[in-house]
Amino acid sequence: MAGTSLPFPINVKEHVQHRQEVHVVLGNEACDLDSMVSALALAYYLAKTSLESKAVFVPVLNIPRSEFPLRTESAFLLQEQQIPDTCLIFRDEIDLHALHRAGSLSLTLVDHHILPSGDAALEEAVIEVIDHRPLEREPRCRVTAELVGSCATLVAERIMQGPAELLDRQTAALLHGTIILDCVNMTPEAGKVTPKDTQYVALLESKFPDLPERSVLFEALQTAKFDVSGLTTDQMLRKDLKVLSSDGLVLAISAVYVTLEAFLQRPGLQQDLCAFCQQHGYGGLVAMTISFNKRNEPFRQLAVYSQHPAVRTAVCGVLEHANNPPLDLSPLGSLYPNICAYHQGNTVASRKKVLPILKDFLREWGITAGPVHPADTDSCGTTRPEPKDSSAGCGERDENPEDSDVAGEAGAPEYEPRGRRDPARCPRHGDALLEDDAPLPPTPMNSLVDECPLDRGLPKLSVEAIFEKFSHITVVRPSASSSPEKK
Repeated sequence: MAGTSLPFPINVKEHVQHRQEVHVVLGNEACDLDSMVSALALAYYLAKTSLESKAVFVPVLNIPRSEFPLRTESAFLLQEQQIPDTCLIFRDEIDLHALHRAGSLSLTLVDHHILPSGDAALEEAVIEVIDHRPLEREPRCRVTAELVGSCATLVAERIMQGPAELLDRQTAALLHGTIILDCVNMTPEAGKVTPKDTQYVALLESKFPDLPERSVLFEALQTAKFDVSGLTTDQMLRKDLKVLSSDGLVLAISAVYVTLEAFLQRPGLQQDLCAFCQQHGYGGLVAMTISFNKRNEPFRQLAVYSQHPAVRTAVCGVLEHANNPPLDLSPLGSLYPNICAYHQGNTVASRKKVLPILKDFLREWGITAGPVHPADTDSCGTTRPEPKDSSAGCGERDENPEDSDVAGEAGAPEYEPRGRRDPARCPRHGDALLEDDAPLPPTPMNSLVDECPLDRGLPKLSVEAIFEKFSHITVVRPSASSSPEKK
């Protein structure tokens, strides 16, 4: 990409006016670093190798622009490569449905292969899929699907199979950093890396020997990923959010990168959670934390929030009694009547492994229970509640938290471990270091996101006005003096 424009030519407007093709490379709704870099790199490659095509190639990041500051690791890596966010095109800045209705849209999906229900009409426009997860269903188009640690590995493979001169250092650095982060610094013990990931990281490094040293880059990206300093509670919950829905209930599942103690002591937390759920239409929230103790060992905790006692009790019950995988939950005392808190003994059970449990629960809820409307509840209060026994309405499991040396600051709610459970009932399979720690990347939950926060409508802009903006987009070439290991 260095020294060139991103694939947004000045005559984009003419493509729409003359019903010529606009080829969008679209990542998934999570829009993590893998999705973002895969879209950018592949769109750049397609633009460079499709010189005879009359199409314009546009990478689209599948979140509103306002969400971009929450993707802290993405912002960090793009900044390191001197790619300003003004060069990026976000989902709320382009009307894909209008383009499709005009007969101008072709779609390539990267890092997912099923569009959510709100985008179902766009399935007709999908001409290619590149994904690194098991296929839920076989797309009726060209498919590259392989169980590797990072979709960026498959994009790197595509690019490196083309003309050698097309891979510049800027693109290589984006792919290199993404694969290293996704594959946990290429560490086999983390269970993410595959031989192909290792192969293409090595090839990128051999072509560009000045790429940052792996461990230095990984640590920098990890630090950026988990940096939630300065975020509001709403931003913290939206930073890494999945949404599951049934006919009667919508659940938010957020990965939270602080200890549960620190999270629960945030001022005005219950009011913030109430406002978060009411604003976005969620009947409940599951917050899953991952942190490290003083011995640098990972530990997980989770909290269940809902203003509806029936929802809270049902969600807690299904998580407590889950056996595929067992979460090994032990309840913790909570000062908040609408929050049930737990220590999670099974550190290998990441959010992606909990999502199918909640998906099955929602299927049953849609059959047996009525709809939940957050707006029907009382308005969010402003007073701090009295302490509440966590055993009421939340069920109970007995285990003494083994990472009690990691505590919140003074003033945090007190936690009350309840007995000890036989560890043999929940065998451990090794320490998981990251949120997405499955041995092979599971299927993304995009098909379950029926009421995603992204479905907020688009600004009242014409297609012509949107593409007029594209005509001014360029990338700043990195200076020769910039350091690839800059923090």
